[in-house]
Amino acid sequence: MTQSLLGRLRRFWLNVHLWLGAGLFVVLVPLGLSGSALVWDTGLDHLLHPGRFAVTGPATLPASAYLDAARQGFGERATVAQLRLPEKPGDPVIVTGRMAGPPPAPGQRPRTLTAWVDPGKATLLGVAETRAEFIGTMHALHGNLLLSPALGRKVVGWLGWAMFVSSCTGLWLWWPRSGSPLKGLRWRRSPSFLNNLHHLTGWLICIPLALLSLTGVYIAFPKTSHALFGVAAPQAPGGGGAGGRGGAQAAPLAKTSLSIDQALKTAQVWAPGAKPSMIVLPTRENEPAWRIQYAGKPPKSVRVYDASGEAEPSRGQQQGGGQQDPVSKTMRGLHDGGGAGIVWQTIIFIAGVAPTILGASGIVMWLRRRERRRHLARPAAE
Repeated sequence: MTQSLLGRLRRFWLNVHLWLGAGLFVVLVPLGLSGSALVWDTGLDHLLHPGRFAVTGPATLPASAYLDAARQGFGERATVAQLRLPEKPGDPVIVTGRMAGPPPAPGQRPRTLTAWVDPGKATLLGVAETRAEFIGTMHALHGNLLLSPALGRKVVGWLGWAMFVSSCTGLWLWWPRSGSPLKGLRWRRSPSFLNNLHHLTGWLICIPLALLSLTGVYIAFPKTSHALFGVAAPQAPGGGGAGGRGGAQAAPLAKTSLSIDQALKTAQVWAPGAKPSMIVLPTRENEPAWRIQYAGKPPKSVRVYDASGEAEPSRGQQQGGGQQDPVSKTMRGLHDGGGAGIVWQTIIFIAGVAPTILGASGIVMWLRRRERRRHLARPAAE
């Protein structure tokens, strides 16, 4: 490839890199910073609301005791929809309720209240609408830029593609024009502090940032991603029979025929000795049913029909059980660092901060370059 062609190609990629960084700076910065905050969202929640995690012991009481405490905290504001038992010592029981009001619009999730219950004494530790709090706002900002979920997720997905292209073009521009790539690792590639900061930060973070961008695209476009990887779409919680109104849109029953303790006892036939981790209460569908999720690898899920009291493995369990979409689990784990360890979580945190550093330094570099060109062009014009 001739030097003139390489020069034109470099100029082209420089323009692409510049306009992506400068043009999308306003939206990429909050997207990255919110992602950094969410890496340790559980720790932030403990820091901001310590009272919700002031537990006195393990979960040894009947599930109905926790349900009653949550219902007392909800009052008339919400109907209990789901109960999640502690995953590890020190965690509270978390109960989610659907708030009263008109049904959500298509594509929107219903408003929910969350109750934290002490597993040792079944006392209420707190009640809040988490989406209106700081961490909930960070989730909404990172997931859909505070737009409507349907539109916002698509916008975030295309921003992920833009960040991926920016990472790749940045690597191309960082690569030394001559000599060993090790030359690019030097701090003083330029007399300017900002230039050196931009080049070295970009090199250190471009590959993790590209990976996070691609996993974000996978999450933002689930149908296309599932088709591309040939995996089945995950079943929505709550199931729902044929023609029913299951899933997130179906409202929970205000009054059930079975108690939660009866449902758990019935489900044990299909999961002897297993520890329940989550109980989803029946919803208003053709055949309202309890769904009990059990911890383990692979996890088990059992449906208990509220009217008849009959139990059976949930759909997908009957053909061998396990998770229907391990690819999505891997992609989400890479993207948010869940269970990935402190090293990868730290990398994700730095990658979320990087667009702010790279964008701000890149814009200043561009403005300085324009000023130098005007300064050089002025004597020639005179």
